[in-house]
Amino acid sequence: MSTPTALIVGGTSGVGLATARQLQASGTTVHIAGRRKDRLEEVRASDPGLIGHQLDANDSTAVRALGQAIGPIDNLILTLSGSEGIGPIADLDLTMLRRAFDGKFWGHITAIQALLPHLAASGSITLLSAITARTGMSGTAGLAALNGAVEALIKPLAIELAPIRVNGISPGFIDTPWWSDMPAEARRDYFAQAAADLPTGKIATAEDVAQVVVLAATNANTTGTIIETDGGARLVSIN
Repeated sequence: MSTPTALIVGGTSGVGLATARQLQASGTTVHIAGRRKDRLEEVRASDPGLIGHQLDANDSTAVRALGQAIGPIDNLILTLSGSEGIGPIADLDLTMLRRAFDGKFWGHITAIQALLPHLAASGSITLLSAITARTGMSGTAGLAALNGAVEALIKPLAIELAPIRVNGISPGFIDTPWWSDMPAEARRDYFAQAAADLPTGKIATAEDVAQVVVLAATNANTTGTIIETDGGARLVSIN
């Protein structure tokens, strides 16, 4: 049996990097792609077994060339992220929100379209959204719309692209670099307050969510599904 190949776009930090490590540990050849050269250099030093590529998911020519170079791809995983798009609707910066859609939603569309010819016939596509698409949290209308747009791709693509499997992961609070714009002390206080309200009583690690990503990407009987891994955040009120 040949060694499976995975490509994780957005795989240089957070959930993407944790997923890359778990897949590599299971025997998969893992390629990671990201825009930032400094992060790729850090991963090259910490995880020499991962194969890094500098890539903008919205550059369809570059994405297509990468797919051709490494295909066939058994597991395509998109963990595109960004900290923009949050804020009350009354003064939400719409230019910022459009930029957030360009980075995440259009990045998903562009990457999927460009890589489709290079996916294995029995392969999978796994997308990462967020709890904001599934609950009512004040100040998250922009993020909810963005992540909801990503989730809306999953069911129709699972039918259209079959037998390629298409799934999504909806995480809640995760201690990752996504929160790096918040001062460390404020982040600790916010996490402590949120954890106290969560049924699990804890903020997830990137590794917690990566386990679910790996399941969705590799389980041959799962498609058209969005798996919630949010510590029960959707069940309670957190602001």
